[in-house]
Amino acid sequence: MLDAGVYSKESFNLFNVLNEFMTKLPPEDGAVATFIGVAKNSSELGKEVSAVEVEAYVEHATPTIQKICREVQEKHQASRVLIYHLMGRFKVGEPLVLVLVSGRSRTNVFPALEEAVERYKREPALFKKEVFADGASRWVYHA
Repeated sequence: MLDAGVYSKESFNLFNVLNEFMTKLPPEDGAVATFIGVAKNSSELGKEVSAVEVEAYVEHATPTIQKICREVQEKHQASRVLIYHLMGRFKVGEPLVLVLVSGRSRTNVFPALEEAVERYKREPALFKKEVFADGASRWVYHA
């Protein structure tokens, strides 16, 4: 199984990773929750977005993502928590991030998924630039 972390868009196949995750489910797991974040066509400014560019300080982001996965897994007693954040230029509708959680039941999987998503948005050194339809752009910081 591919380690959690930051990957270039070109080196990552979301469907292969998801398939491998599902084929390696522990037999005691009865719940799987996934989150796929995609590039959207509008910004908080109300402007039309044509693309999103994601960069990362990989030496910080990957260990931070792996730490989030370990802490969330332990806190919520999930079997597995994996976060994959992609880098590169993304068209509207293309996936940017995949979060996978498995566990015994939905009572531990749903809260683990929510915490993993909220934490990956704030903790790793990930940088997103919105490219607008008019050619302008801006870096976005989410805390």
